[in-house]
Amino acid sequence: MQNTPKGLRLQIAILGKVNAGKSSFLNLMTGQEVSIVSEIAGTTTDVVEKAQELHPLGPVLWLDTAGFNDQTRLSSKRLEKTMKVLDRTDIAVLVCESDRTDETENQIISEVNARKIPLIKVVNKRAMKDVESFDGIIKLNVLDLKKRDRAISAFKDELLKLCPEDFIAPQKMLSDLAPEKSTIVMIVPIDYEAPKGRLIMPQVQAIRDCLDASQTVIVVKETEYTKVLKNLKNKPDLVVCDSQVVKFMVENTPKDIKCTTFSILMARLKGDLKAFAEGAEAIWKLKDGDKVLIAESCTHHAAEDDIGTVKIPNLMRLKTGKNIIFEHVAGCDFKTDLKDYKLIIQCGGCTQNRRAILSRIAAAQKAGVPIINYGMCLSELNGVLSYVLKPFNLEIDK
Repeated sequence: MQNTPKGLRLQIAILGKVNAGKSSFLNLMTGQEVSIVSEIAGTTTDVVEKAQELHPLGPVLWLDTAGFNDQTRLSSKRLEKTMKVLDRTDIAVLVCESDRTDETENQIISEVNARKIPLIKVVNKRAMKDVESFDGIIKLNVLDLKKRDRAISAFKDELLKLCPEDFIAPQKMLSDLAPEKSTIVMIVPIDYEAPKGRLIMPQVQAIRDCLDASQTVIVVKETEYTKVLKNLKNKPDLVVCDSQVVKFMVENTPKDIKCTTFSILMARLKGDLKAFAEGAEAIWKLKDGDKVLIAESCTHHAAEDDIGTVKIPNLMRLKTGKNIIFEHVAGCDFKTDLKDYKLIIQCGGCTQNRRAILSRIAAAQKAGVPIINYGMCLSELNGVLSYVLKPFNLEIDK
């Protein structure tokens, strides 16, 4: 389970003032010297990430942050990094040295509450001989690794109370769109952008979801699709394709067979399908000189015909006939000032958790900027978005 992608892990941010014991708490919970612990204020200078399998919850990602009251020359940049972490945080942990919070700690609580992130308060009582836990507050000596099992037990109890329902009982990716023991065909192009010897993450997740539901999965390249479809004794209950061959899929699939794309499945799994669908109309309202932000969640090396930096911009300019200006961001970075953009195009988000994508949708809506994801954008540009949204009973008002 250590290979579980970050985007599928429960992300737990450890927050607090300088030298409150944040890194010691991380080391206590993992049983490893993950973060450097020192009496020198501001030892943690950047976000430290540590993946762990925390039974019975499952895969988590700890995010150890710099102190909120850092007074070093780089304090503003460190605080900026910490604030960005909150956009992808599922559970926040406030480590403090007293039962009574001060002004800085109240600021942290305010920032967390504003984002509606569940909060667990850990009071670092360095002289404590045991662990106490009540009303969402855990008291323990974060330097004492001997108490690790009791500390983890107390923390898990609080986590289970606050853990998002979609983590405990995650949304199905696609198996709920077809009956149990049905047949699903997946069209997977293998080109120079595909990782050698592997499928991309959404394809692997989709296959596993179907297998868990006792569904039969047939995986084909687009060059073999029509032949496989013709040779099937019974029609498949659902066809799913890579967004780059969506027009081919629709043109070569009988109209009584439901179709969609992996990227649209990711839009439902990680984001808000309705919000993305509503963003499609904005494509046709773009004018010459309008700015569009393309947000890529991962930081892969862009290929010659990269979907985000090449294919979508070229196709959008071709279909709209407009001279659109495209800007790009990658990784966890996201623009804080969105008012100058007329549209945001978000990638599938396979490397990010749902909260991170929902945070971006919320930021776009707050700025009054429509947002759509890669796959839905490509489907709209190819004139088939309404068709590939039919499995979700979601219609777009034109």
